[in-house]
Amino acid sequence: MATYTGAMEFLDWSCHDVARWMESLGYPEYTECFTDNFITGRKLIFVNCRYLPRMGITDFKDMQVIAAHVRILLGTSEEPWSRDLGLSPRDPVITFLEVKSRTGRRADALTYQRFLSDSSE
Repeated sequence: MATYTGAMEFLDWSCHDVARWMESLGYPEYTECFTDNFITGRKLIFVNCRYLPRMGITDFKDMQVIAAHVRILLGTSEEPWSRDLGLSPRDPVITFLEVKSRTGRRADALTYQRFLSDSSE
């Protein structure tokens, strides 16, 4: 099973922290898109080319670059738009981040190691 060694401090980012990160990437014109849509570090898992236009980001090249930076930050790879049922299971980091994107005590307390041990049972 895969192990994730990257830091996940971004999970604690507020929408203003995410906006500052976008500005540091060279996209200050989009900081308001992230704050207006309440995109926190936990919600970054959903920031991809499919959802960026809904947030007001429509320049295709910018969308590609932003989505790539989000994947780098999350430590994930791009999910194929269509998956064959015969493929191996999804990347556990992506599944973990989807669970962590929720709010509540269970999501707050969940660690990656705990997620892996719960998944293997």
